[in-house]
Amino acid sequence: MYQPEAYGIALLFMLGSMLCWGSWANTMKLTPGWPFQLFYWDYVIGIIVASLLWGLTLGSAGGGPLSFTNNIHDADSGHILYALLGGAVFNVANLLLVAAIEIAGLAVAFPVGIGLALVVGVLLNYFIAPQGSPLLLFGGVIMVVVAIVLDAMAYRRRETTQKALSARGIQLSLACGILMGSFYPLVTKATGGAHSLGPYSVAFFFALGTALCAIPVNYFFMRKPLTGGRSVTMSDYFKGRSSWHGWGIVGGMIWCTGGVLNFVASHAQIIGPAISYAIGQGATMVSAIWGVFIWKEFAAAPRAARRLIPLMFLCFLVGLGAVAVAPVFSLH
Repeated sequence: MYQPEAYGIALLFMLGSMLCWGSWANTMKLTPGWPFQLFYWDYVIGIIVASLLWGLTLGSAGGGPLSFTNNIHDADSGHILYALLGGAVFNVANLLLVAAIEIAGLAVAFPVGIGLALVVGVLLNYFIAPQGSPLLLFGGVIMVVVAIVLDAMAYRRRETTQKALSARGIQLSLACGILMGSFYPLVTKATGGAHSLGPYSVAFFFALGTALCAIPVNYFFMRKPLTGGRSVTMSDYFKGRSSWHGWGIVGGMIWCTGGVLNFVASHAQIIGPAISYAIGQGATMVSAIWGVFIWKEFAAAPRAARRLIPLMFLCFLVGLGAVAVAPVFSLH
């Protein structure tokens, strides 16, 4: 199993997870008119495929007790259950996120939803495994909270019509954030102690948990759409364009790649889950960049809304920078 311990390489892994987690949702933008519930079936397939690919390559490099297949054989049912539960919680949170993206756009759903998840996740993970300078870690989290508030304010000023739908986008993002911040501590529990899962095998069982939960929950959302649109059926799924199915699978593979990189980084002794998760959730800034500069989601917004965007980016950068250096200062 490949496991970096040098901080520089682990930081590259965390930054890679940030880029993947902040970019996968662009694949949704490439399937216009395709309901997110149908997109999500392919997305889940992509997560499972990528978890196997990484497990059988980097996860099996060099062998050893934590190599992918050996670790799966050695892990006990309790740790596997934690990983499955983590995937299930993530699945519900992610379904809320993609619904919020459909309503509010990348520049809003990610900063509000995933920004809140960063706060919840850091607090829970630090309680389970306290590592890094608490002053820098929690100071950075406070700056992220400020960025979340600024982004929500910009969104509300952008929306001059459809107030009920605007409120729904914020509400879904907040609900997503609470749940999204809760899945990582379950992953942390799955990777700690005797007969626990390694970072590659935990990603595989996490993917299985996501799929098992998606079957009833996503099917329910197909019948009762969160976005207020028409209900869809599995026959609609099979009528979809092959390119739409392809982009859904690619989106899941991108997210899972970010997940594997993050789980591996958190397994390094000098990092820990709180810091790895916090930097990975810098995805909020990446997605906001996509939404603002590539998809032009604020192009027609009033000047009062656009003025808040640079300040939001500044707060995110300062906050994430503080979190990134927290483990370095804790070593002195």
